[in-house]
Amino acid sequence: MDQKMVKVTVGGETREYRKGIRYADVVKDFEELADAPVILVTANGKLRELHKQVNKDCTLEFVTTKDDIGHKTYKRSACLILLKAIYEVAGQENIDNVVIHYSIGDGYFFTMQGSTVLNQAFLDDVKEKMRQIVEDELPIVKRSVSTDEAIALFHKHHMYDKEKLFRYRRVSKVNLYSIGNFEDYFYGFMAYHTGFIRYFDLKLYDEGFVLELPHRTQPDVIPPFKPQEKIFNVQKESQEWGDKLDISTVGELNDRITRQGIQNILLIQEALQEAKISRIAEEIAETGSKKFVMIAGPSSSGKTTFSHRLSIQLSAHGLKPHPIAVDNYFVNRDKTPLDEFGEKNYECLEAIDVEQFNCDMLALLKGERVEMPVFNFKTGEREYHGDFLQLGKEDILVIEGIHGLNDKLSYALPKESKFKIYISALTQLNIDEHNRIPTTDGRLIRRIVRDARTRGTTAKETIARWPSVRRGEEQNIFPFQEEADVMFNSALIYELACLKVYAEPLLFGIDKNDPEYIEAKRLLKFFDYFVGVPSEEVPNNSILREFIGGSCFNV
Repeated sequence: MDQKMVKVTVGGETREYRKGIRYADVVKDFEELADAPVILVTANGKLRELHKQVNKDCTLEFVTTKDDIGHKTYKRSACLILLKAIYEVAGQENIDNVVIHYSIGDGYFFTMQGSTVLNQAFLDDVKEKMRQIVEDELPIVKRSVSTDEAIALFHKHHMYDKEKLFRYRRVSKVNLYSIGNFEDYFYGFMAYHTGFIRYFDLKLYDEGFVLELPHRTQPDVIPPFKPQEKIFNVQKESQEWGDKLDISTVGELNDRITRQGIQNILLIQEALQEAKISRIAEEIAETGSKKFVMIAGPSSSGKTTFSHRLSIQLSAHGLKPHPIAVDNYFVNRDKTPLDEFGEKNYECLEAIDVEQFNCDMLALLKGERVEMPVFNFKTGEREYHGDFLQLGKEDILVIEGIHGLNDKLSYALPKESKFKIYISALTQLNIDEHNRIPTTDGRLIRRIVRDARTRGTTAKETIARWPSVRRGEEQNIFPFQEEADVMFNSALIYELACLKVYAEPLLFGIDKNDPEYIEAKRLLKFFDYFVGVPSEEVPNNSILREFIGGSCFNV
């Protein structure tokens, strides 16, 4: 073959191209194979942006806006366009900062400070500017600069959180992205040009605004704006906790660790959580009518440790708590329903013997003596070993399971007898003002560490199963979170600095040829931002102990 030519294989078809052609131009020849816009590609298993050149024979796979990585790229690119539009409309001298905080539905909540008034008229002007930028299909340009040069650049533009962040990076180069004369740093890849980002909206909300974006499954539709007030308020509360500690970004956390150590942050954060658990127990005790505390939350939220700590606080308020795991009411494994992929679906409600659960709980509510089941995960069958329970006046059941907030699980129980708690690890820390840490990343890292320690599961296996876990959460947990009486955020502001020490060796164990390597590489790069700390000072009743080991509870 001519040395100036390369062979590119897509979907089993191979074509020759001149060496140096951009991936974007190759994608145009195969667009009919994709069911959504192709925003990135993998070349021989390595993730590539579309502006990159093809310099050797390769097999390409498309990453569309329907794929998780592609969807994140879409959202990241939308944020860059938003920031450019805000600074152009308001004028850089009138903006002190624009900060991304947390997800609201499929969008992001932002706040803005400066002399510019944030109102709907301003947002309408920004939205019009964004549409103009998109219509012009301006290239999103990537350039690599030295870390020292980047730090100086961030200082010049008053991006002090980024300046702090990169003082702790060991890499010698930093990738910056620009649209025209607006340049910023982003954690992750970008779209080839602004024309990819055609679907978005802006809406005033609370003390800031929301950048609304499509859901991954429908990348050309902006879903109706349905803010979830309870989850928003608990995130806002956690953000205020971080503000009280003067730690809202990774750079600020690193500064505190290197100058003062971890102990003070650790003790304050644990005290804040214990105070919150105590208030929840007090609220339950004061009602006097609750017999069933239903605890639900997504994977790796720390539900087990939380239920133990809540039980201690309930005891301190004069009640007699009894833990009940809904998992003990699994149907026998041979009757477990299958999902759309033919795999056993342990996360659907039908995997639970709902009738038996309600029968037992109703009998307990009536004061009857009930033999409680234990599910044998080795044999896949429910067993009975003479464990009887009978409720007196002060007794209360603490029931933990992913369906706890769904009334279909406890349909026979009087509403006034139930107290519902939603728990999740809602990361309150940002990488910097324009790069947030997804809460799913925090939970995935927790799970990688815990499963390796307790189940002998490799990081590769945990990452491979994570999409299935997430689908189960979206179907069975998130739709019911606003049904909760209270919400509890189990994320600890210092935890990623601790988890780094445990997670990095596990992630390095994933082979470069494994499909999970792309995600492992992303997480390893993410950990580069953090100064690692030892875990000796983490209390033995901390939620973090459920994942790293050393808990005083049976978790």
